[in-house]
Amino acid sequence: MYDYGLSTLEQYGLEAKSTARTRGALLCRTEQGLLILREYHGSGKKLAMQQELLQKLENDGWKVDSFLTNGEGELISYDRDRIPYTLQRWYEGRECDTKCRDDIGSGLCTLAGLHKVMKLTPVEDYQEKSLEEEFLRHNQELRKIRKFIRRKNPSGAFEKEYLSSVDFFLNKGQEALEMLKDSGYEKLRQESFCQGRVCHGEYNQHNVLILKEGTAVTNFGHWGFDLQMADLYRFMRKILEKYGWDISLARTMLRTYHRERTITPEEWRNLAVRFTYPEKYWKLANYYYSHNKAWISEKNIEKLKVLIRQKEQWESFTEKCFSSYPF
Repeated sequence: MYDYGLSTLEQYGLEAKSTARTRGALLCRTEQGLLILREYHGSGKKLAMQQELLQKLENDGWKVDSFLTNGEGELISYDRDRIPYTLQRWYEGRECDTKCRDDIGSGLCTLAGLHKVMKLTPVEDYQEKSLEEEFLRHNQELRKIRKFIRRKNPSGAFEKEYLSSVDFFLNKGQEALEMLKDSGYEKLRQESFCQGRVCHGEYNQHNVLILKEGTAVTNFGHWGFDLQMADLYRFMRKILEKYGWDISLARTMLRTYHRERTITPEEWRNLAVRFTYPEKYWKLANYYYSHNKAWISEKNIEKLKVLIRQKEQWESFTEKCFSSYPF
């Protein structure tokens, strides 16, 4: 019977009192408290650096999901089928609720505090790709998808909605690219790398746990050297999409972060650029192109329609939100 790696707990001298499945992992209640066991297929070198980062944060008083080492002092353990697993600390709490302004504020304060101390000796292998290259590639992909749909004589709702809107979003994509080139981005990117500044890489409501006392941050597996505004942008965008690009909420979120960790004028411009790019639109288009086109979920069609309905609000968002620095 497949044990989801549970047998590897023996290598840590632990026994699970109870277990529960959660998002591709196994929560284990043990004598050392709540731990999470999951398969690992990444780089051992990057995992060691992740552990270095997590231990640094723990030493500074932050609650994070650091790894346990097995009896041989290793971060990775193998079960009888040679499947690799890691074991991490976990917390009793709930995910950050995007409908609760207090939770949003806690998530932003936590992110700002982490950003002040999240630094490692820079390693080029783990520097995130250039945003300019990303924008260029995504714009090319939007054009390629437009060409593909035109050739196949579109009949589906998603395809028709895409063709009716793609020129607008492509223009915004090009605008963001030109803004980025004029913003001093490459200098800022290199300065950030030389300082060893680290991004969480996937900072969203699912990875922020609200505890009885304070917060915990989990799932640092996508960490990398990058402008830390990338984390702030991701967290804000996910929430603002749900609130129809509410300017007042956005400014409150920026103020909350800025009080804990100053957003520099250069970072402010970088945020404005990121919010100008139609990332969600590209993601939907890319998902369509790389998956089964014979059946497109109603959920994705509705997401596209919502983006199109909100395009005027979204288009004016950046200008209104970032019109003056800082507030």
